[in-house]
Amino acid sequence: MAIAIHPAVDQGIKPGSSGFTGGTLRCHCTSQQVEVTVGTQSAHNHVCGCTKCWKPEGALFSMVAVVPKDKVQVTANESKLQVVDPNAAIKRYACRDCGVHMYGRIDNPDHPFYGLDFIHTELSSDEGWSAPEFAAFCSSIIESGFDPSRMDEVRARLRDLGLPPYDVLSPDLMDLIAAHAVKLREKATAKAADGDGRPKAAEEKPAARPSEPSARPSEPAVQPKGGGIGAFFSRLFGKRS
Repeated sequence: MAIAIHPAVDQGIKPGSSGFTGGTLRCHCTSQQVEVTVGTQSAHNHVCGCTKCWKPEGALFSMVAVVPKDKVQVTANESKLQVVDPNAAIKRYACRDCGVHMYGRIDNPDHPFYGLDFIHTELSSDEGWSAPEFAAFCSSIIESGFDPSRMDEVRARLRDLGLPPYDVLSPDLMDLIAAHAVKLREKATAKAADGDGRPKAAEEKPAARPSEPSARPSEPAVQPKGGGIGAFFSRLFGKRS
C-alpha cells in the first residue's frame, strides 16, 4: 500500500483554476464555525512535513499555501481564534475549540514573507484553489515519529504524485529568501555609512552582519553560525519541533 501523504493529494492532485478568485475557509467545529474569507487565488501551495503546521488527523504532511494578508478577513466567530505560539515568527491563529489553524501571519516587516498569510486551502469547499507544487521540510516528519529508514519510500511517493521533495523549501522560494538577505545586508551597509559614503569611524561599533550570531533573529542568513540550516529556518519560522 502506498504511503499516505495527505487526503488532498493521495488520490491524485486536482489542478487549480486560472479564473478562481478565492473562497471561504471553515474550522472543523460542528457549530459556530470560524470562517475566514480569502479574496484571491492562493500561491506556492505545497505539502509540508514540519511539526508546526496543522495537519488533518492521520496525515503525514500538512498542505499550506500563501495569499496576500490584505485579502484575508475573518468573517465569523473571530473571538474563538487564539495564537498557537506567540513567540513563533509565524503567528498561527487556531480555533480554540477544534484546534484547526485558520491562517498564519508574520508581524516582522524584515521577514522575507512579510505581507503574506499562510492558509490551508483544504478548509474550503470551494473548487479551484491552486494545486500543491512541491513537498517541503520532508525530513522533519522524522521529528514527528516517522521511521527514518522509510524516507526513501516517502520521497518516491511524493515524486510519483508530482511533488518534488525538498528538505527545505522549493528553489524559487529559496532564491526569494536569499535575495531578501542581500537586501537586508545592503540596507545595513548603507545605514552604517556616513552621508558621503565613507564607513563610520573605527571607534564606532559596526552593524552586525546577518550571518553573525549577534544579528537580530529577524535577519535571515544564508548559513548562520551555530546550528547551520536548522538555525536558519528557526529564525524564519520558529523551532519546528
